[in-house]
Formats: sequence, C-alpha cells, structure tokens
Amino acid sequence: MTGQPVTDTISRTAVLVAFSGETDIAWLRVLKPGFRHCFAIIEDPPYWVLYDPLSHRTNVEVLGDFDTDELERWFRSRNCQTVRTLQFNGPIRKQPFAIFTCVEAVKRIVGIRAPWVLTPWQLYRRLIENERLNIRKQ
Repeated sequence: MTGQPVTDTISRTAVLVAFSGETDIAWLRVLKPGFRHCFAIIEDPPYWVLYDPLSHRTNVEVLGDFDTDELERWFRSRNCQTVRTLQFNGPIRKQPFAIFTCVEAVKRIVGIRAPWVLTPWQLYRRLIENERLNIRKQ
C-alpha cells in the first residue's frame, strides 16, 4: 500500500440479480413465494460469474460467453425473477453489521447500503426502484 487515498469510483460492471422461490429450508417458506433466495451473476467480459450464497456453502462458477438477454431468459425459464443492475463501488467505508444471508451477500456484490433490506422481496423492490430512479435521471 502506498498510503494514497482511495478515490470513489463507479464501476460499469453489469450484474444480473436472480430471485428464486425454491428452498429446502422449512423456515424460509414464510418468505414471499418466488422470493425466498437470491443470487448474483456478474459480468466479467467475455464471461459471467455466478455467485450463489447458500446456507451451507457459497457456489462460485464461471459461466460461458452469453448475451445478457440469453442469460436472463435461461434463468427465467428456471422460474427465477431477474433484475439487471450495475455494480456500484462507492466510498470505502465499513458496511453496517449484518447477519450473513443471501440478501446481504448480494447487497455487497451490488454495492447497496440498505440495512433494513433483509428479505429477497425487499431487495427486489429496492433494485426495481433504483432502476426507475436511474431511468428518470437520464
């Protein structure tokens, strides 16, 4: 390390966040159907990287060279709802303390600081709202 300050940067890395209703964990069935688990697919041209934080392990897998639309159709054909977003690298500061869940893991991949977003459904709504705000700004 050089001791130089780190500047804020905005990354243009595309992220596809997927939401699933499938679960083998009984207590997760209290969550909104279709929104019981979430994971991220991160673009690393020419590939995509699947980041799937499960309760017993985290799966990381390099996927092929897919078009975003093709990848999104594939996940939707497997009953996953998807949201396209961009990864944000904001100011470097500590994230608030949180229990490690799929939602918390995906929030950190995307760069969302939202301590009260706790469920996949809340994350979905937050991402949709962020996309609406981004469209209005353009």
